[in-house]
Amino acid sequence: MSATAFSAALRGAISTSGLGLDRIQARLQERGISISVTALSYWQSGKRQPERQSSISAVRVLEEILDVPAGALLGLLPPPRPRGASSRRRLDEPAESGGVIAAFGFEEDASPALVGLHDLCDVDAEGRCVMVTAKAVLRAGTSGHDRWVLRYRRAEPHSRPPTLRASRNCTVGRTSFDSCEGLLLAELLFGHGLDNGETQLVEYSLSFEDTDSAAHQHFREFSSPVPEYLVEARFAGNTRPERSWQFSHPETGQPETRPLRVDNGNTVHAVAVDFGPGRFGIGWSRPG
Repeated sequence: MSATAFSAALRGAISTSGLGLDRIQARLQERGISISVTALSYWQSGKRQPERQSSISAVRVLEEILDVPAGALLGLLPPPRPRGASSRRRLDEPAESGGVIAAFGFEEDASPALVGLHDLCDVDAEGRCVMVTAKAVLRAGTSGHDRWVLRYRRAEPHSRPPTLRASRNCTVGRTSFDSCEGLLLAELLFGHGLDNGETQLVEYSLSFEDTDSAAHQHFREFSSPVPEYLVEARFAGNTRPERSWQFSHPETGQPETRPLRVDNGNTVHAVAVDFGPGRFGIGWSRPG
């Protein structure tokens, strides 16, 4: 893709700001925006353009960081490029569209509702999230639910898929990973059908072997309101970040952040109640 008015304006704004791409990425991350340095480089060179809603939101924040008038960059974005009707396209669709469910060949209501989720992130001495242990509580809306489709998006696109392990009340079925989007889809199979209104507690873990690209944040995207989401980050040994914060990006409304305090167990946590659709998570700086 050749240079566009958007890429030229972004490149000029970055040059004028005097900020490096690493610093811009860090400032975006402080506001709960996950954009890799590679993506920023592609945007300013014209190799790629922001298209997903999360990328459009990032451009709005970029305008503030680079101190350019609101709309100065957004107004230059060309129309989204057309895509085919392949399974890759379905994976690119936002979670709220139901397209990711269709990618596995069944309807949205074939998966039970998420009513509670607890994520525990293990963070190494370099501040990188190396594993997430998750407990999910699911409720069947009709009889017969026998699986749940996990949708997990990595903070860093163009990364390798995490290693998924089922540890309680489920086994791993079909999986698919879109490396460009950093999106993992996986079936967690219960081994039996649920009755209408019955709940199922499942536990699983996600390990990240490519720690060079492991992010200093963790978040979940919810396509519908979830009654409770608890997320923790546990820091290795005596290391702790200089700063940590929670962030929320509701589908409608303004993004919000607030600082978090590291507790005596060397962890930080945040809780979202009746949150969604949108993105909620926590971030932390590199250990001092």
